[in-house]
Amino acid sequence: MKRAARVARKRGSRTPPGARTKKGVGIRSILVPIDFSVHSKNALKYAVLMARQFGASIHLVYVVEPTIYPADLGFGQVVLPGVEEELREKGGAELQALIGKEIGTTVRASWNVRTGNPHQEILREAEEKRVDLIVVATHGHSGVEHMLFGSTADRIVRHARCPVLTVRPQERS
Repeated sequence: MKRAARVARKRGSRTPPGARTKKGVGIRSILVPIDFSVHSKNALKYAVLMARQFGASIHLVYVVEPTIYPADLGFGQVVLPGVEEELREKGGAELQALIGKEIGTTVRASWNVRTGNPHQEILREAEEKRVDLIVVATHGHSGVEHMLFGSTADRIVRHARCPVLTVRPQERS
């Protein structure tokens, strides 16, 4: 068994995300999707606690959905790239501020801003960064609202290749 592990390491194989090691669960990198809502900031607090516990790094991702305006005067849909670029720049600045405020220097942290469908881009980011865990907030939609809008968190849970921790909204007393 030990020989097989050595051979696998020599071939460059990697322990699967979240796999058990001799010390327990191996979490080295945590991805936290951020939309700047209270819920996503709450999920970040959980991720920071876990990162400190496991000695892991945190990677934040913010996804800008493409801005498409309805057809006007028969010209078809209109895309305004300047608006997207402005949202990307503002998102990056906000992520940097959030790292300074919520994470500080106690945990290694990085960030990225992507453009596209939120759940697809979050899953791509997780694959590219080879994260061991995704910590994502649920927004508490239910009933008709959930049926109409779907849930980014649900899609992430169903399609992620690594473990996903969902953080429910805090109940107000």
